Amino acid sequence: CDMCRSMNRIGDINLTKEQEEELLTYSRSSSLDYRYVVRAKVILMLSAGKPYREIIEKLSIGKTPIAKWKRRFIERGIEGLKDSPRSGKPPIYTLTDRNRVIQKACEKPADGYSSWSQRRIAAELGMSQTTVHDILKSNDLKSHKTEYWCGKSKDPEFEEKMLNVVGLYLNPPENALVLSVDEKTQMQALDRTQPLLPMKPGYPERQTATYKRNGTVSLIASLAVHTGEITGNIIAKNNSENFLKFLKKLDRKYRNKHLHIIVDNLSVHKNSEVKKWLKHKRKITMHFAPTYSSWLNQIEIWFNIMSKDVLKGAVWKSKEQMVKQIMKYIKAYNEKRTKPFEWAYDGTKKESSN
Repeated sequence: CDMCRSMNRIGDINLTKEQEEELLTYSRSSSLDYRYVVRAKVILMLSAGKPYREIIEKLSIGKTPIAKWKRRFIERGIEGLKDSPRSGKPPIYTLTDRNRVIQKACEKPADGYSSWSQRRIAAELGMSQTTVHDILKSNDLKSHKTEYWCGKSKDPEFEEKMLNVVGLYLNPPENALVLSVDEKTQMQALDRTQPLLPMKPGYPERQTATYKRNGTVSLIASLAVHTGEITGNIIAKNNSENFLKFLKKLDRKYRNKHLHIIVDNLSVHKNSEVKKWLKHKRKITMHFAPTYSSWLNQIEIWFNIMSKDVLKGAVWKSKEQMVKQIMKYIKAYNEKRTKPFEWAYDGTKKESSN
């Protein structure tokens, strides 16, 4: 575009060794204000010849700020990346005070607490909660938030097993059916001690916080990966006997297909009786996901959908009522919603922008 061409005419960036080292230090800092970290990364990426499109995507920054800091750096060097002096009342808290807030938010709290709140940080440092909030926000720190990630599997055959499972998703064998199988156990049939109050204008549905348990239910289910069809059985216990019964059900249901069944490494899936039965089933091939990698099994996606649609906030007078609702949901899902999940991961590693 014209804007990109005009920005690229501002000039090239050639860093001295000292400038490059200083900018690298800024870009990796955890104590500087986040805006200075971003500015340092912009200059480093420009000096490496990165196009504006890549910088915008990686740093979530607009074209205009990139041009601004490029021009300021060419004119004034690293000093140009600092904020210009502003008129008005000087800040109450110094850079040292701001660093104290950042350090406190990043360290483990004492007295049995697991995480910091902005209110407790403010009380410990003698500041207002608003000030603490502003400092943390300006440095992109979120003391109230936790994100989860999948830890590295210790399975020595992780890559081989992972590629096998993903290969079944992307390139299934001809005249074969890929089934993802697992159990969802210990689903509680909860009833409330008082009747539900239905939703009405201005009020959500309301239920008592007190409840009574009417037993637990377990479900073993399979997902036909390339059609989305669900097959489910309610089981009393998650054991090898019930798993084998379910395999026999799948064998009868898909009699004319070669079944490739993906399961996790649970011991009931590798029981001697299961192996003995499978030995005579040439049209059934078992595939085991790597250890601690059940997230590779697509049935887990469907379990999450079912939990939101059926289990969340539900009330059951009996375990039998819960069973009927789950099986009714599976029937309706197959009739109205069944479709394969789209495998979006393209195999490339996403680099962090931090």
